[in-house]
Amino acid sequence: MNDNAYRTRAERGDVQLGTWITMIRTPSVLTLLQAAGLDFARVDMEHSPFSMETVADMATLARALNFPLVVRPPEGNREWITRLLDAGVWNLHVPQVDTPEQAAAVAAAAHYQPLGERGMYGFGPHTGYVARPPAEHMALANARVHVTAMLETKDAFDRLDAIASVPGIDALTIGPTDLAQNLGVLGTPSQKPVLAEYRGRLAEAARKHGKQVAMLTDSLEGVREMIAVGATIINYSSDAAVLRAGYAAIADEVRRAR
Repeated sequence: MNDNAYRTRAERGDVQLGTWITMIRTPSVLTLLQAAGLDFARVDMEHSPFSMETVADMATLARALNFPLVVRPPEGNREWITRLLDAGVWNLHVPQVDTPEQAAAVAAAAHYQPLGERGMYGFGPHTGYVARPPAEHMALANARVHVTAMLETKDAFDRLDAIASVPGIDALTIGPTDLAQNLGVLGTPSQKPVLAEYRGRLAEAARKHGKQVAMLTDSLEGVREMIAVGATIINYSSDAAVLRAGYAAIADEVRRAR
């Protein structure tokens, strides 16, 4: 199988642009997003109705296209991590990581020994149905997986340095809406400057510990701001939001032209 282009580019420090998939469940949406020039797609299983079967089908096509698929599980526990990795998902975007102990458990579940305690399943979608000697299989899998930890609370930021230091966590990000809600600034004039401060703190900790920075935005100006902060993994908007904005703009133009 191909190497994980998402991880390879992240390690080089290349800027990657992707989008959330929150609504379109047909795997062929990946061919559209790749043709549009995006670098990855991120499926949201925390706040969207995607099933394991749908995500497994998407992961199969993503590997065939060599178009990286990232998945946010509903929770960063061993069950979800094991199922997604064994379905052939290589990139995890794990929500609600509040403590270094949680981060270490996520990293352990995502990696085989000697880096972790991932459950052994040696033959399946994640190996391309090729049976390999255990040592080779474990080394290849450990080299492919990429794990991003989402910090979404003040408690998480109180432990930021410790979380950022955890081996096996490759990138850090914030969950901007949940973090703003937790900090009590959601929907207030303070939201933007407060989140900017927390992004800066996260980026500084990531640099200190050799982690990548992932960020979310919904505007071209925001993309530039995230790059300036130090983000190299940038998620622009979502399938649903882009479709709605595109159709709304056309509908508005037609109505005003009547």
